[in-house]
Amino acid sequence: MATEVVLEVRDLHTEFPTRDGVVKAVNGVSFKLRRGTVLGLVGESGCGKTATALSILGLVPYPGRITHGDILFNGRDVLKMGKEELRHLRGKEISMVFQDAASGLNPVIPIGTQVEEMVTSHVSVSRREARRLTMEVLQQVGMADPERMVHQYPFQLSGGMCQRVMLSIAMVLRPHVLIADEATTNLDVTLQAQILGHIRRMKTERGSSVILISHDLGVVAQMADEVAVMYAGHIVEHADTVTLFRRPFHPYTWGLLQAVTRLDRPGRHLMALPGSPPNLIDLPDQCPFVPRCHKARNECRLNPHPPLQEIEPGHIVACYNRIRHDWD
Repeated sequence: MATEVVLEVRDLHTEFPTRDGVVKAVNGVSFKLRRGTVLGLVGESGCGKTATALSILGLVPYPGRITHGDILFNGRDVLKMGKEELRHLRGKEISMVFQDAASGLNPVIPIGTQVEEMVTSHVSVSRREARRLTMEVLQQVGMADPERMVHQYPFQLSGGMCQRVMLSIAMVLRPHVLIADEATTNLDVTLQAQILGHIRRMKTERGSSVILISHDLGVVAQMADEVAVMYAGHIVEHADTVTLFRRPFHPYTWGLLQAVTRLDRPGRHLMALPGSPPNLIDLPDQCPFVPRCHKARNECRLNPHPPLQEIEPGHIVACYNRIRHDWD
């Protein structure tokens, strides 16, 4: 694919020191995000998806730290940026919609003021222009009667409306990259469809790129151009969406897909992955999925973590004994 790369992450490692040891939340993550595309980042809770997103924005909470790697945004190294450069980057060039919208909003400030603050902190405009942009973006995300809504406080809004406000804050300056971290979790399907529609329009009309973090494989299948599957801080499989859903090679990816209901396959037995994700404080040198893997063999137990290898054009997998399909 010849599309311009807007964001590149290379061998990213992020750790969180604790009393019990060092939590290795992100372990050598690498990917490229191309302009005007959506990258789905999927995996179980605690696999490092959010830690990766926070690392990109330089928002890893203390005492966490990035210990190794490069994050390049339009060729600029984010990890070498000063505070002022990072402040300019966040919100204007890369925005993030966090999972818990209600806790992301200030409860004592009207939502209109909170959206306007994003504008005035990055762009030199009058208050009237900031209010106009606020009204415009609130209308774009489907907020009824924005003239009244700008005076409302977060506690007066439903969860879905708070999520739209968070999306408005992220979208108002038309960033090059939007990171949506479980942006539709706990919303009903109607609101979910509306918010996903806004994100899709942002991609098609503005050429923005999106990192879509989600547990919902149905949402990812609908929205993403490419999918990266994470396990224990590693990317274990990465391919275009159609290929990954049709030909998953990693046993973990295959297990995730087997646990999803399919309308086109009524009566199909749903498989649950056995066991639990590993302790990120005490990761083994071998593949961390070995204790849960039905394909594990001695090679997997005796060798270090498998490297990512290209099995077919654009399809990379980290596995010594990948899933074999009938047509392989």
